[in-house]
Amino acid sequence: MYRDLVVALDARLMGSRNTGDTSYWRGLVSGLAGTDHNARILLLSNVARPEFIPDDPRLEWIVVDGRGGRWWSLFSFARAARRFGANVVHGQYTLSPLIRAGGVTTIHDVSFFIGPEWFRPRDRVLLSRTVPATCRRAARIITVSETSKEEIERFIPAARGKVRVTYNAVAPQRRRLTDDEAVSRRQRLGVPEKYLLTVGTRWPRKNMALAIHAAEVAGWPLVVTGQPGWGDEPPGTAVATGFVDDDDLNALYQGATLYLAPSWHEGFGIPILEAFALGCPVICGKGGAMPEVAGNAAQVMSSYDVSEWANAIQELTAQPGTLDSMRERGYRRVQQFSWQETARRTLEVYREAAACLIPRS
Repeated sequence: MYRDLVVALDARLMGSRNTGDTSYWRGLVSGLAGTDHNARILLLSNVARPEFIPDDPRLEWIVVDGRGGRWWSLFSFARAARRFGANVVHGQYTLSPLIRAGGVTTIHDVSFFIGPEWFRPRDRVLLSRTVPATCRRAARIITVSETSKEEIERFIPAARGKVRVTYNAVAPQRRRLTDDEAVSRRQRLGVPEKYLLTVGTRWPRKNMALAIHAAEVAGWPLVVTGQPGWGDEPPGTAVATGFVDDDDLNALYQGATLYLAPSWHEGFGIPILEAFALGCPVICGKGGAMPEVAGNAAQVMSSYDVSEWANAIQELTAQPGTLDSMRERGYRRVQQFSWQETARRTLEVYREAAACLIPRS
């Protein structure tokens, strides 16, 4: 199956710190290692092979000399993919014009069109110009939710008919710790015994200020973890841990009474599934694909009003039985997503993209 497929992946995208994009690429590769296929997957990067890459002969890590940043994406990666004989080339958002055929791009969301104020001007202009051009050239476009598919096709007419949905799943590094280890890690981080949690890079789209203010009004300590990002520092009394390693994050999910997902918009929302997997009930916003991902397992808020979020926090934390029911629904919901299924669907997309190379008679 897929014996003649040679796929070049931009594996440099796997090496950054915990973000949704990183989780997607790591999850996809782990799924490809756990799926029945005979495709050659060339993992092209300008850094050495990380330890977390599965030991699978179908996954070939190839180090390519080249500068980082946009130079890598536009030139080094595209040229290396051609040199190593790839008939499908898979990147993210913006594909190099050098990729003439068999190009596949993953577009997680088009929030730069939906909420341009959430982006720095340079990033907004760059994305709004290069992503539509990529959609015109790409053989296929992958996105991570039906919501995101609809939005991509609405804002980028050239994408219509090319978009395929392959859902995300729980990051492979999410695992349940022993109670003693989880408590020890939380104590080292200076986390109170009872707390709420929110996770994410500090970007305007993540709307961290809502979680901070709602927790304060509700009278609950809030732990905020993630990278600095950009934008105004939300005022408040939250415990900010900064970036934490995988097991520290596992411990934080495990111990939180509630997880707050206040983003204005998400193309998917992997942390919602991560919270479900580690037994943490979720309150999330209505923006983008969050309701689609949460299903009936989370409390989806109809507004972004601080007082309404604070009331929801107070009501849920006063009802242990309701929280237990949400945990059970979360466990069931997360079982509906797997990286093996993501990989299976992605291989189908690769097959479609490769077929675009064959001239039609």
